[in-house]
Amino acid sequence: MTAQQQLRRAIKELQTAGCEAPRLDAELLLMHVWGVSRTQLITQAYEKLPSTVSHAFHSVISKRCKRIPIAYITETKEFWSRNFKVSPDVLIPRPETEHLIEELLKLYPNTEGCYHFADIGTGSGCIAVTLAAEYPNATIIATDICEASLHIAQNNAQTHHVAKRIQFRCGHLYQAFDTSIPKLDAIISNPPYVAQHEMAELADELHHEPVHALTDQSNGLSLLRTLLQQAPNHLKRYGHLLLETGLCGLPETPNDMRILHPYHDLAGLLRGGIYQFVSQNKGSKIRGQSPLEGRPRRD
Repeated sequence: MTAQQQLRRAIKELQTAGCEAPRLDAELLLMHVWGVSRTQLITQAYEKLPSTVSHAFHSVISKRCKRIPIAYITETKEFWSRNFKVSPDVLIPRPETEHLIEELLKLYPNTEGCYHFADIGTGSGCIAVTLAAEYPNATIIATDICEASLHIAQNNAQTHHVAKRIQFRCGHLYQAFDTSIPKLDAIISNPPYVAQHEMAELADELHHEPVHALTDQSNGLSLLRTLLQQAPNHLKRYGHLLLETGLCGLPETPNDMRILHPYHDLAGLLRGGIYQFVSQNKGSKIRGQSPLEGRPRRD
């Protein structure tokens, strides 16, 4: 069978399986197993596929029909124009998370600065590696509760030649920190924020991703709240905390922190909050806080 004929058959199989973009999925998977570009896929559409490629294509289409995400099949995902190795041990990087990088670049436009950043819940390391690449003089602490995730992140750091400036630590949120870590200019985190009651409604593909990276097993706000409340212990005064969130919204802003602004994606949906550590006095009151718990805002 020619490449085009095999693509047509694969598209029908993926449609029957309920995949949202069957043509795109089939093309990406054929490009992957055949080792060709999109242009080559078009120009070689009427060529007969080698038997090894045909068998490999059938295998990956079978996996995709089980709604296994393409990123886990190809073991790679692009983030901030870089390719990252992924596995079922890590959450697949999302375009929405790139907003965290955009917001940090606004806060720290001098990319040559000698900053100290931390990425809490690093997963594949996409945030930590991107920060190290965009800020060549910065040092990064990257933490995760899962050793297997840290192994993937370390491999990605080595691939992108930034491993020497990233410390990888295993632990739950700030528990991975110790007294050797200096006060930080910024903490960035994309924590689990899917509420437990939302899990059953997720797309089939998401059920292949690690549960501990998706949900806090509560209302979605518990880890966000902990990150906010304990941030003053680890930030320089006037340092920043950048959090990604979802339908759960953002917790009430605690004393010693102020929300500079929530940020939204291109569809106008709340995607996170930008905070600043403003006081070292316990119990001080910050005026103008914007509690967003459970209700996304557009201010």
